[in-house]
Amino acid sequence: MRRLYSAEYVSKGHPDKLADLISDTLLDEFIKVDANCHIACETLISNNLIVVAGEINSSANQISYEGSIKNALKICGYDRDESGFNLEDSKIIFNLNKQSRDIDNSIKNSYEFRNGNAKEEADMIGAGDQGIVIGYACNETKELIPLAHMIARSLINRIEYLHDKNILQYLRPVAKSLVTLLYENGKPKSIEQIVLSVQHIETVSNEQIEKEILNLVINENEYSYLITPDTKIFINPSGRFSIGGPMADTGLTGRKLMVDTYGGRARHGGGAFSGKDPSKCDRSGAYLCRWIAKHLVHFGYAQECEVEILYAIGVSRPIDISINCFGTEKIPITKMIEIVKNNFDLRIYSVIKELQLKKPIYADTVIKGHFGHMDAFSWERIAKQI
Repeated sequence: MRRLYSAEYVSKGHPDKLADLISDTLLDEFIKVDANCHIACETLISNNLIVVAGEINSSANQISYEGSIKNALKICGYDRDESGFNLEDSKIIFNLNKQSRDIDNSIKNSYEFRNGNAKEEADMIGAGDQGIVIGYACNETKELIPLAHMIARSLINRIEYLHDKNILQYLRPVAKSLVTLLYENGKPKSIEQIVLSVQHIETVSNEQIEKEILNLVINENEYSYLITPDTKIFINPSGRFSIGGPMADTGLTGRKLMVDTYGGRARHGGGAFSGKDPSKCDRSGAYLCRWIAKHLVHFGYAQECEVEILYAIGVSRPIDISINCFGTEKIPITKMIEIVKNNFDLRIYSVIKELQLKKPIYADTVIKGHFGHMDAFSWERIAKQI
């Protein structure tokens, strides 16, 4: 049986990811001062306008908002005049309000506590929102992540390196990749096509871009052995890509959900990650589900695994958990769920504590990618024997 799977990835300089980075950089700054802060921060970028809006409950009152934003822009390469984004002339609007006391109370005084069923501290802390959260793992790569996603990301990582180190001086902050893999009998066989778009200065020729991106990015890729004579390769298929970034494309926090997760291979619960502190199950719950799925695949319970958990606002424990292994499971799903419940504490308080989520790690999730690492983040580490 033949089947195609595709995945895309974008550079940290893409306007949507830049918006993610600003939101998570601000979150990190709050966490450094107040580890118990509650933040929901959204960013919009258009031309030289940056709008930051959200809800905050924190004891921190000396956060350098503008300094944090400028640092995020610098990391992405927007501190250079030729980037097309004038950092000094940009207008920054803040609309940050205090978090609703009702939401704050639902976190600090859980449904179980209010009904006299809290037996320990972990029962007293409720989820900061309702949510469907999903995590996924498969045994296609050592990182237990879909191969197409890994290839798409590795291509962008290489382009970012060439840009950040100024090796290809004509590159600008934005790059996008799209990779399609051919599978036969459930196994990846070859790369069907690669699409790479890189922002560049006006004066460089298409021929130079195509030649150097092919030689320094595609042919140097660790997965290039999957390229065949039939692989279709498109480099800047639009013809020119000299105008890019916020000058050409509005950026918005949370608009690259498939890039943030598994390249479309798994479902998504719907909630974005960036700008949200770990009391929001959209983020902490999704990290938990990935952690569980990775353990189940690592220990051979399945070749492919998708974990879904449902949380209700103000309730400490999830209201449901389900697992789908797409027919690759080695034991019954009911037994697998029992193993999960016996080895993982699914309460939000415990998730935050065990995964050490009250640390300023969130800007790194935007830069590195939330998933698909050996041990960059706590939810990527195999830490239990199950």
